[in-house]
Amino acid sequence: MRVAFATQDLHRVDAHFASARNFILFDVQEDCHTLVEAVQFDAVSDENGVHADEGEDRLGAKIAALAGVSLLFVLAIGGPAAARVVRARVHPVKLSQPEPIVQVIGRVQQMMKGTPPPWLRKLMTNAKPDFTAEED
Repeated sequence: MRVAFATQDLHRVDAHFASARNFILFDVQEDCHTLVEAVQFDAVSDENGVHADEGEDRLGAKIAALAGVSLLFVLAIGGPAAARVVRARVHPVKLSQPEPIVQVIGRVQQMMKGTPPPWLRKLMTNAKPDFTAEED
């Protein structure tokens, strides 16, 4: 399952969705995780609510970067941004305080190993590749 983390420092989930300078993407499985890529953004909003480049679609690049992602961890996300993330078939999760990315990955793996909550079980099912589809 591909998981994204909103981060400023590349080590912690420490950013609001709109103000994140980076997304770190990992493929997370029950026993291991693999760094897929780090995506950097230039046009970001300040965490004080002042937006860079008013009138420009500041979120389009971030939504596009989430292609193939099932789960997104952020410190905060506004309502309109959350709606766009959900429409992109990504489940946003807000953390109450900054946490190391590896610690959050560990918690996800623990949930995957046990009896995952229904929302995670659904994501895990949707994230599995379908090898039954026929190719031409």
